[in-house]
Amino acid sequence: MLLTNAKLATLQNNDEFGIIDDGVIVLDGAHIAWVGGAIELPDTYRDQEIRDLGGRLVTPALIDCHTHVVFGGNRAVEFELRLNGASYQEVAQAGGGIVSTVTATRAASEDELLTDALIRIDAMIAEGVTFIEVKSGYGLDRETELKMLRVARRIAKVRPIEVKTSFLGAHAVPAEYAGRADAYIEDVCIPTLRVAHTEGLIDAVDGFCEGIAFDTKQIARIFTVAKELGLPVKLHAEQLSNIGGTQLAAQYGALSADHVEYATDADAKALAEASTVAVVLPGAYYTLRETQAPPIQAFRNHGVPMALATDCNPGSSPLTSALLTMNMACTLFRMTPLEALLGMTAHAAKALGELNRGRITATAPADLCVWDVEHPAELSYRIGFNPLHSRIFKGTL
Repeated sequence: MLLTNAKLATLQNNDEFGIIDDGVIVLDGAHIAWVGGAIELPDTYRDQEIRDLGGRLVTPALIDCHTHVVFGGNRAVEFELRLNGASYQEVAQAGGGIVSTVTATRAASEDELLTDALIRIDAMIAEGVTFIEVKSGYGLDRETELKMLRVARRIAKVRPIEVKTSFLGAHAVPAEYAGRADAYIEDVCIPTLRVAHTEGLIDAVDGFCEGIAFDTKQIARIFTVAKELGLPVKLHAEQLSNIGGTQLAAQYGALSADHVEYATDADAKALAEASTVAVVLPGAYYTLRETQAPPIQAFRNHGVPMALATDCNPGSSPLTSALLTMNMACTLFRMTPLEALLGMTAHAAKALGELNRGRITATAPADLCVWDVEHPAELSYRIGFNPLHSRIFKGTL
């Protein structure tokens, strides 16, 4: 198929949108065969089926590289508590937070979790998302962690979207292991990681490195097993304080370090040297009403790729909108519209270990968005507005 009469934002490099006016994209099944201006189209492609896009903007499809989209229940009451003055840490220490979602997730069946997750997935698809990452972490026991991962795998079978899964057994210490984090890692987390890998349920291993969760030595034990199994790692790091998570992520060559509000210039340098992506999550910053912004300029100075994601979860970021995420990144963190679009495409792909996604280039997957806008900056500029005209997934409009 030929997609013609389009304005293309190819993002072929990180310095510009890569606009091609009167552009053409040649689709060959699930991949892109050729990209360029109409006047340059090779004769060999001119006899294909033509789809005129009416001058609309085409970008790579959006990628949400950090989600917790499979979970039970919701935490609206805790949202109210925080508005009445309780901190995220105080809610967690009182038995709320992640642990409250664990209770609801343990009680839910696979079908119930899937039905609930698909409501959020459909909202993401409606804004042009074609690829997401889904984490476990609300089970904190073997049975429920595996249940969550099976549900995550089922999403791609019932919706036109690709899914990568991350094992996040080190998300919090469950109530039955209160005060015994090391025992939880030894008795539950590492054995479950091994079983999940054996069953082919995971693509990466994650952890929450924070004062209210796990320290660097505890996370290192899990990462060592992940490396033994040949699995890449990523890390929730420096969200609420700096306890060395970013440096640990860099040490293990992590795909990404996520949140990173309290990262330093030295942390940014370490990420750059490790080719690790900084995943910026403005939804959590916004919901928790935080004041410590991630060091965006330090990431720029050291050439650290910055990805964006919704961090869709029931507590700190009940957000499903990729477009609003882009707007928040620009408004709250002073990222540019180009950085925001790269953050939801090429750099998000890199954070998932997908180096051939997120740009409009030959051989890349034919996952594209067609927008009713004149310039890609509009995708970050508008608030609460979805200009998606159509979504192309694996070459299918």
